[in-house]
Amino acid sequence: LMKRILFFLALVFIISGCKDKGTFSVDGVINGETEKYVYINRVDVDTPVLIDSSKISKKGGFRFKVKASEADFYQLGFSSKDFITILAEPGEKIKIVFKGKNLFENYSVSGSAGSEKIQILDLALTDTKRKLDSLITAYKKASGETGFDVQGPALEAEYGKLIKEQRKKNIEFIINNINSLASIKALYQRIDPETYVLYEQHDLQYLKIVIDSLTHHYPNSKHVQALVRDFEKEMNQMYAVRLEQITKDMPQTKLDPDLKNIAGKRIALSSLRGKYVLLTFWSVRSKDCIEENLQLKEFYKQYNKKGFEIYQINLDESETDWKSAVKFDEL
Repeated sequence: LMKRILFFLALVFIISGCKDKGTFSVDGVINGETEKYVYINRVDVDTPVLIDSSKISKKGGFRFKVKASEADFYQLGFSSKDFITILAEPGEKIKIVFKGKNLFENYSVSGSAGSEKIQILDLALTDTKRKLDSLITAYKKASGETGFDVQGPALEAEYGKLIKEQRKKNIEFIINNINSLASIKALYQRIDPETYVLYEQHDLQYLKIVIDSLTHHYPNSKHVQALVRDFEKEMNQMYAVRLEQITKDMPQTKLDPDLKNIAGKRIALSSLRGKYVLLTFWSVRSKDCIEENLQLKEFYKQYNKKGFEIYQINLDESETDWKSAVKFDEL
């Protein structure tokens, strides 16, 4: 009888464990809040999608139980401006306590390794932004006072130093958490709407590193797939910029061949200026070229009187073969 009971209990635990793997829970407390409901959104790549709401109890408590088949990003909060981001996985039992006036400024989270990593990123960036805002305020105040010629550059240098330090923190985070989806957050954090924390062009290498790792660990994740698409887009843009720069830096070249015809007379391409000129290249050894020449002859007969000319350059090594073909085809 005892063996049957133990077997039954083990079966219950196995079934319960399997069931829990399809969900995660969030138990939270909000201190001193007057809001009645808290909301949770699933982040669909870059679009929050509302999935549930929870009424806040008189003691500030709330609870969510969310169906999930894989690790994913969620926004938990009151609005699009007052929320925190969590990285939840099936089976996790997450506990959150909010202590500050704004949810994202002061909170604790446990029971979710990914969410704890996200908190580290967000708090570090929030602290940097606060310091940058203080420098901007000091800069504006000093701009109208004496001694700004010294104080201004000093404040600018301090501002740049903070930007570089934040970039270094994000890079270190990515390297240390290369197998976590949280590294995606580190790639896309911004100082302001126009400025990414990873702002250097060669920071694309970290995007590639994260892709290589996460594609192995999360091959079906929509966030990883979006990361791959974004990397391809960024690389194409970088190549386009480089090509444009190379083109600008190249010296201007003028195409003006000056070659002999079969009679030994030199004819420069520029001598045909003012006419409609088709420049072609051909070889006696190419059947396609021979067939094309016969067609070009017909075009020449039809349009030559209207100003159409063909300047044709032969690519064969044998001058005899070239001259024979010109004569044979009556070019």
